[in-house]
Amino acid sequence: MKIVIVSPAYPLRGGIANFTAQLYKELIINNHVDVFTFKRQYPEIFFPGKSQFESGEDVDKIPAEIIIDSINPISWKKTAKKIVKINPELLIFAYWLPFFAPCYSSIAKRIKKETNAKILSICHNIIPHEKKPGDKLLTKSFLNKMDFFITLSEEVKKDLEKFVKKPKCKVLPHPVYSRFGEKVSKENALNKLKLNEAKYVLFFGFIRDYKGLDILIEALTFVKEKIKIKLIVAGEFYDDEKKYTGLIEKLNLQDDIILFSDFISTEEVKYYFSAADVVILPYKSATQSGIVQIAVNFGKPVIAASVGGLGEVIKNNQTGYIVEPENPGQLADAIIKFYTENKENEFSNNISKIAEQYSWKNFVNGIFDLINS
Repeated sequence: MKIVIVSPAYPLRGGIANFTAQLYKELIINNHVDVFTFKRQYPEIFFPGKSQFESGEDVDKIPAEIIIDSINPISWKKTAKKIVKINPELLIFAYWLPFFAPCYSSIAKRIKKETNAKILSICHNIIPHEKKPGDKLLTKSFLNKMDFFITLSEEVKKDLEKFVKKPKCKVLPHPVYSRFGEKVSKENALNKLKLNEAKYVLFFGFIRDYKGLDILIEALTFVKEKIKIKLIVAGEFYDDEKKYTGLIEKLNLQDDIILFSDFISTEEVKYYFSAADVVILPYKSATQSGIVQIAVNFGKPVIAASVGGLGEVIKNNQTGYIVEPENPGQLADAIIKFYTENKENEFSNNISKIAEQYSWKNFVNGIFDLINS
């Protein structure tokens, strides 16, 4: 089948680009696949991080045409013209923010008019975490140009149904991120990160308010009364860094929290997950999270807030714990229970038994089941 993907991809960085790289590698096994990505994803004034581009060497450099400018309609027309020339049987959009709806809608409209392609959106989010005026109008405009939808959680499907009546949709959980390599020994990981031997919990990924790092910092004050652990925070601040460093100082946790506040390159991810005993997702809101499936890849248990679709993947008391959102005390209790009851090996073994169901092969088969049904 001739397939075109429109999405962030290398040299852009981040979760959507990572997702697209692994999707491409699975699709290309039995199909012809072209990828069209952004030469400008966000105007610099709107981008909260230090760089939009990958800097490491060990990344998935999938072939992609770097052509789309998110705010330049001329580039949208050029992209659509090239896709029409390919005449794909399936066009896939990676959707997660209303900001991209005008660009995507413009491309989809022409493809629908000039080809017989089936058009599918993989919906990472429908309703953004940080809402803005006009979001609903833009989202509805884009979604109504799609023929099919993949959502990564039931929660996202429910959001989709607010915009599209009886959508042709399939829920496929986020596949496991195997691109970050295999787990290394804890000793090796600690040496690489220049850390001493200790019990470590991990908060990983871009730091934004909705991810609840402040809740985890507050929880740590309760944890340290019972057990001695350290928190690794690994990710770039997309929020006011002083908000978190000030809280750390206020609660006198400077010796208990290690900040790695730069973007974590692909080749370094395995060291952070291998150094940790458990991954913490104290989110205030969520739909799903690729961080969970990085943890699954490394066999790491997860303690997460009961928001969005996180509980669909994390099995409470089997592969981790689910706690109330924005409840530092309950989060602390779960961390303490994890260590005092020595749950790491039990949860890790349970994770290894379910990992196969989150394969990219199953994900791609699900896409074809949907469009052929």
